[in-house]
Amino acid sequence: MAARKKKKASRKGQGTRKGKAAAKRKAAPKRKASRKGTPKRLTAQEMAHTQREISVAEFFAKNRHLLGYDNPSKALLTAVREAVDNALDACEEAGILPDILVALEQVKVGSTSEKASRTADRFRVVVEDNGPGIVKSQVSKIFGKLLYGSKFHRLRMSRGQQGIGISAAALYGQLTTGKPIRVTSKPRPRKPAHRFDLVIDTRTNNPRVLREREVREFNHKTGTRIEIELEGRYVGGQRGVFEYLHQTALANPHVRLRFKAPDAKEPHEFVRVVAALPEQPREIQPHPYGIDVGTLIKMLGASEARRVTAFLQQEFSRVSGRVAKQMVEEAALNGAKSPRRVSRPEAERLYEAMNAVRVMAPPTDCLAPIGEQALEEGMRKEVEAEFYTSITRAPAVYRGNPFQVEAALAYGPPLPADASARLYRFANRVPLLYQQGACAMTKAVTSLAWRNYDLNQPRRSLPAGPLALLVHIASVWVPFTSESMEAVAAYDEIHKEIRLALQECGRRLGQHIRKKQRHLEAKRKTDYITTYLPPIAEALRDLLALSEPQTKKVAKVLDSTLRRSRSS
Repeated sequence: MAARKKKKASRKGQGTRKGKAAAKRKAAPKRKASRKGTPKRLTAQEMAHTQREISVAEFFAKNRHLLGYDNPSKALLTAVREAVDNALDACEEAGILPDILVALEQVKVGSTSEKASRTADRFRVVVEDNGPGIVKSQVSKIFGKLLYGSKFHRLRMSRGQQGIGISAAALYGQLTTGKPIRVTSKPRPRKPAHRFDLVIDTRTNNPRVLREREVREFNHKTGTRIEIELEGRYVGGQRGVFEYLHQTALANPHVRLRFKAPDAKEPHEFVRVVAALPEQPREIQPHPYGIDVGTLIKMLGASEARRVTAFLQQEFSRVSGRVAKQMVEEAALNGAKSPRRVSRPEAERLYEAMNAVRVMAPPTDCLAPIGEQALEEGMRKEVEAEFYTSITRAPAVYRGNPFQVEAALAYGPPLPADASARLYRFANRVPLLYQQGACAMTKAVTSLAWRNYDLNQPRRSLPAGPLALLVHIASVWVPFTSESMEAVAAYDEIHKEIRLALQECGRRLGQHIRKKQRHLEAKRKTDYITTYLPPIAEALRDLLALSEPQTKKVAKVLDSTLRRSRSS
């Protein structure tokens, strides 16, 4: 009887919620207890909730070393370089001889104990130019948005390429000090300047203007002034701000630069020695040899041309009607077909045909080399030596991109006679101070046999002696090894052109050194004869029993003969 009641009660409990849950727990298989510390396994749905889009500003904020801000001294140099390069590009594009002021002001922060605990000092970087200025609507985007600019899509020589530089400097200052960048721009001579205080929203990569106002006082009719407060370290030597400005003046003799160091009362001036702007490069279309198949497919889809042959002529340089016809015939493609209707297999055949058909090298008016005369004048201004030479090679091409190599050389005292040669590296007139060993220019210099030009050279090293070398590459797209733009990649075509330019400079130097050695040897012999000339005259007098007037006559003949040998 009791068993029946118990069974009935259990059936009654199964009908309730608690009873169902208890029955479910009882029926479910027992799981083994997980080990202590074992992470919980996530499902694909749970993992999807943790994923989000990464802003480019947020990425570079966490990876600022990629842009050259990996230590305080390099960070200060990089910020100055980006601002000066932008100022030079703006002035030259507007047809204005650049007049640039760079000032570094050390900012006092906190107490003495706080200063002792800091690994870097705080500086206010000021760069002011007399360029065209920036219109009001563009200021916040240029300085407060990464990957925004006008140079990335244009195939023409310029210092900047990626649209990262100055906005990255503003971001670094914002991260290290929390202070906004201050930009003062005056695009019209008779209008007041506009001043902006802005920061970068790293989550969205968009500018946020904190304050905007008009300013009546400005040092130039038009121009731009940038002020960034950041953490850095001011150092001298071959990788400091002063050396960067010194080399900038060397490769840009048309620029007037003034630099006020943190500990200086008056600015140091790098004078202008060339009163004419370099010839402005022109924008060109891409070359058929310089694109890949993915880019071609994208260009076909965005083209407004009605026929494939017209597309090839309009979108690429050096493609005439005859060359376009050869390309479509090689690709077995209908030339009258609309570019937007070209399928992927047809685009791949067209890409192969474009590389198979012979096409002229791209035009070179997109480049603006320094020039042999300006190079030599720049070297004479900044490097004191006894012999100078320079050469500008004819334009060449790598991956469809035109480029031009220039080299200059200065030799002789008062340069150190026992030290290694000094190498100045430039890309589009910008000095490269870091990563020298990884650069194509250094590899080309060290691979050359400088002993053939009467110079000592340790194995796989720069030549030794009183020598200064300058190598400059001008290109529509310089192949840098990293985003910080500190070394040029060693493409075979670039390496070859650098070697040929250096070999020509080396041959001229070898002729100078051998001529100098001949003169020194002749002088040594002449000095030797001059030393013993009086005793020879006296010996002749005694041997030949000459009178005093005859002795003087013999000495005079010997002296005139010696003078003729010196002049010859």
